[in-house]
Amino acid sequence: MRKRIYYLQDDIEDVVQEILLAVHNSRHTYRPDDPLTAWVHAIARYKLMDLFRARSRREALNDPLDEKLDIFATSDEEPADAKRDIGKLLKQLPDRHRLPIVHVKLQGLSVTEAAELTGMSESAVKVGIHRGLKALAAKVRGTA
Repeated sequence: MRKRIYYLQDDIEDVVQEILLAVHNSRHTYRPDDPLTAWVHAIARYKLMDLFRARSRREALNDPLDEKLDIFATSDEEPADAKRDIGKLLKQLPDRHRLPIVHVKLQGLSVTEAAELTGMSESAVKVGIHRGLKALAAKVRGTA
């Protein structure tokens, strides 16, 4: 069964538990004259269908971000578009939030290196990253 739902890695263990529980609760319906594997396979198939139904309902509630936000590029093929979009978002932040994000998250510097570059303390760099990312998330959601 693991091969059939390889793209649902997060749900595999839950489905296996559901199947084992269903087998246990339905053991009185098993007829010893019938093959055991066919009986277990039928239970597994129904539990897997339940997972697919639940997952499709959950995914139907989520709206894609692309349609709601016009700050993102329309082309998925150009890395330059993504860089431009990130640049647009970061320009909206004050330096105390923008610089730590650029140095640590985009350039890959350590917190210590970013603190030396910006003249901020290491704590201030960490706080700046946290608050800056929180502000960016709020801007993307449209709540800022």
